[in-house]
Amino acid sequence: MPWDGLFEDLEAQWEAQERRELDAEVADRTRRERALVDLVSRLVAATGEEITVRLLAGPPVHGRVEEVGDGWLLLSAGRRAILLVLDAVVAIEGLARSADPATRARRFGVGYALRGISRDRAVVVVRDRAGGSSTGTIDVVGADHVELSVHPADEVRREANVLFRRTIPVSALVSVTSG
Repeated sequence: MPWDGLFEDLEAQWEAQERRELDAEVADRTRRERALVDLVSRLVAATGEEITVRLLAGPPVHGRVEEVGDGWLLLSAGRRAILLVLDAVVAIEGLARSADPATRARRFGVGYALRGISRDRAVVVVRDRAGGSSTGTIDVVGADHVELSVHPADEVRREANVLFRRTIPVSALVSVTSG
C-alpha cells in the first residue's frame, strides 16, 4: 500500500510524543516530591554516612551522622562527638538527594540535647557564631542559654580548676564537641 510508510511514520511520531510526555510527567513528579523533602529528612536518611559540614564560624567539620533532632545534628569523628546547631550550618557535602519518609528525627530540640551533655559532665569545646571557642563543662542549660564553667581541657571540673563562668545564648552556638 502506498500509505504504509506514512502510517508507520505517524505511529513512530505518536510513540515519540507519548515518551516525551511521560518523561516530562516523571520529571515534574520528581521535582514536586523533592520539594517536599526538608533538610532534616535528608540528614536522617544520611545516618551512618560521612558528611562534611561548613559552619558560620570555624573550620568545616567532617564526621559520620549519628543522630538528628529538632534543630541539631550529632556527628562522630573518631572519639569525638560533635553536636551542631542547624541554624549555624552554611552548607553540607555528601548528602544523598532522597530521604526515607519512614525515618524520623528525634523530636527533642537542641536544649534537651544540651541538657544530656550537661548531665554527662564531659569536658566540651563550645564554638560560637563570632568564631570564639571555650573549653569547659556545661553546668546549666537554661531556656535560651548555657552556662559553661571554663577550665583547662586536661583538668576535671572542680571549683579550684574553674577559671570563670561564661553564659552563652543558645542562639549564638555553632557546635559543642566532646572527646
